[in-house]
Amino acid sequence: MTKRIEGSLSAAGMQIGIVTTRWNEVVTERLLKGALDCLRTLGASADDLTIVTVPGAFEIPVVLRELASSKNYDGLIALGAVIRGDTPHFDYVAGEAASGIARVALETGVPCGFGLLTVDSSEQALERAGLKSGNKGWEAAQTVVETASLLKQLREG
Repeated sequence: MTKRIEGSLSAAGMQIGIVTTRWNEVVTERLLKGALDCLRTLGASADDLTIVTVPGAFEIPVVLRELASSKNYDGLIALGAVIRGDTPHFDYVAGEAASGIARVALETGVPCGFGLLTVDSSEQALERAGLKSGNKGWEAAQTVVETASLLKQLREG
């Protein structure tokens, strides 16, 4: 018989760390609200959530790595917004932050929900932070809960 393993959408008892940026705060506060709303909806307790604020997106990976290395978290969520400007700065920050987030998850085995917006305008950022269709903070939280649940099942055999 074929065995099928899927994660659940219950955050009850999960320790979740959220790393959010102060840069583009009008956007990141909306992302954070979406993530927290999702986690509460999925049964997370406020006592099981830790929010860490970093200056900008470039700093997200090092803080995620520190949290993951503590072995205190079932999952982590990265929230930020990098908005394209007139210089190549966007490409470096967005690319390095994104690859750093992925690297932390792969190297530590702690799932990292990807709520880092990389957009062309403030309007696009606000749309993805809940003004139009959905909230990427919510989506990142939901994804990390499901992935953490799945990994727990795989590790328990």
